[in-house]
Amino acid sequence: MKITETELDGVKLIEPQRFGDDRGWFTESWNQSAFAEAGVDHEWVQDNHSFSAPQDTLRGLHYQTPPYAQDKLVRCTRGSIWDVAVDFRKSSPTFLQHVGVELTAENGHQLLVPAGFLHGFITLEENCEVQYKCSERYAPECDAGIRWDDPEIAIDWPLAGSPILSDKDAAAPLLADVKSPF
Repeated sequence: MKITETELDGVKLIEPQRFGDDRGWFTESWNQSAFAEAGVDHEWVQDNHSFSAPQDTLRGLHYQTPPYAQDKLVRCTRGSIWDVAVDFRKSSPTFLQHVGVELTAENGHQLLVPAGFLHGFITLEENCEVQYKCSERYAPECDAGIRWDDPEIAIDWPLAGSPILSDKDAAAPLLADVKSPF
């Protein structure tokens, strides 16, 4: 396993090792002791799995407020996505900076997104599945988001067309209307 720090403190790109032969391949997407040895020591309490049929499905930018703020370990198990983490920690030197990485079923990479970050992704092709582990349960009373196209964050999403959004994401507030709880 290879773990690379990104330019944002705490966001890590994880490249699990794959063992393959003529039948296919095998990988450990999570091994508590191996990850802990590499400095990724989280207790996961929930696994989520999403399916997005159309290309340009955009989910985000989401976060949960304390006391149910979530660390997430994200991977794409079918298709390809561009996964984004935005630092939403007021005291951080990288506040409102973002990083984006391509996660694909083929490359098997994972992105560790710590609590205190906004998270979102866009599907780069049709029929994508994304799975991610969370360090806290889903708490509807703590569920929040920021507009995917907020000009202050200025994410250059790799869109092939117009984004396909949920009603909730389309109505998310701008940063100017939200105070970070982190």
